[in-house]
Amino acid sequence: MTRQTFVERSFLAKNPSVLWFILILAIFTLGVTVLSEAYGVAFLSTSFIKTLGKTLCLCLVALAMDLIWGYAGILSLGHMAFFAIGGYMLGMWLMYARTEEIVVAALAQGGLPATAEEIRQGIAVQIFGVVGASEFPPIWAFAHSFWAQLFLVVAVPGVLALIFGWLAFRSRVTGVYLSILTQAMTLALALYLFQNDSGLRGNNGLSGLQNLPGLSDVSQDDLSVWFFWASAFALGAGYVLLAWVVSGKFGSVIRAIRDDEQRVRFLGYSVEGYKLFVFTLTAVIAAIAGALYYPQAGIINPAELAPIASIYLAVWVAIGGRGRLYGAVIGAAFVSLLSSWFTGGRAPSIPLGFYTINWVDWWLVLLGLSFVAVTLFAPKGIGGLFDLWQGRKSPDRKGAALGPDDGALQEKEALK
Repeated sequence: MTRQTFVERSFLAKNPSVLWFILILAIFTLGVTVLSEAYGVAFLSTSFIKTLGKTLCLCLVALAMDLIWGYAGILSLGHMAFFAIGGYMLGMWLMYARTEEIVVAALAQGGLPATAEEIRQGIAVQIFGVVGASEFPPIWAFAHSFWAQLFLVVAVPGVLALIFGWLAFRSRVTGVYLSILTQAMTLALALYLFQNDSGLRGNNGLSGLQNLPGLSDVSQDDLSVWFFWASAFALGAGYVLLAWVVSGKFGSVIRAIRDDEQRVRFLGYSVEGYKLFVFTLTAVIAAIAGALYYPQAGIINPAELAPIASIYLAVWVAIGGRGRLYGAVIGAAFVSLLSSWFTGGRAPSIPLGFYTINWVDWWLVLLGLSFVAVTLFAPKGIGGLFDLWQGRKSPDRKGAALGPDDGALQEKEALK
């Protein structure tokens, strides 16, 4: 194989958008660092740095949603549940370790050294006293170990997705019925976690996650930038991974499953196996994004698992342009930052004389109208603007359906 042939067939040569994405992300990360209060000219506040870091995490979970919906054609309305589970798994260690520091410092004032059992009992009372309990539930068995909880960030949502996906795909549940099942799973999990005896403090959730154990002397200015760096790295790594997944034979197969599942099954491919792998992989990616998101948010509660959160996720991907990874990132970043601006009270109200438009109240209406408008008039989303810029046109399929929605994008001449 000549050097020219190798370059032509290389992953980066076939996917120049990956290099552009990593370059833009690197420049953005460097720019935010220079403008931060911790390492730069203090132009950007610590709270805004945290907002940007959380936005990068939302972009990562949007990538996962785009892979399973835009490429595999599976509209999952439960992936924000995996996002929240990842946050809970890491949050358990953060809350345990931070509370341990407080309890040890308090017991040290008593004069006599505290035993391990006294320390553990004190931690349990501090964490679960709010729900009337004083003992650790079994699910907190490894909360004292950072590495164990880090493993559970991946293992718990991965196993849950594997079991749920195996049951659903084995039964060949597809389309809207699968979407309803994923939404039901999310709702059931949220309702369970709202109970005080769930072991995760009910509707109080886990709090104080922004305080890293052993780093009490480090300011939030520094921590916000550290988490921003971690979020940027995770997003970059996730983008490269998923771009690699969809660029090869695997990506061709899942797109074929999206367009005509029965034909792919007839050709001898294990359709259920491919769908199960995608479902599990995206659940793990969503959980990693959640594990990075909630230490920046500082708190997590069962409301984060509400089905509406997963619907928002689908809206972000649709607005950005599903079936193109950069579109999912653009959609999540655009809607997330715009939402922070509108709901944070920074958008000026519009007085109409008889009524004043307060954007805090009208933001969700605007988001819903945007989703409807994109669906009807711009099915390629914001990412479709790149197609116009590069002069790309949809292939002439003579009226054949393009994508998972039958007849959604038919050629105009075939409709005459």
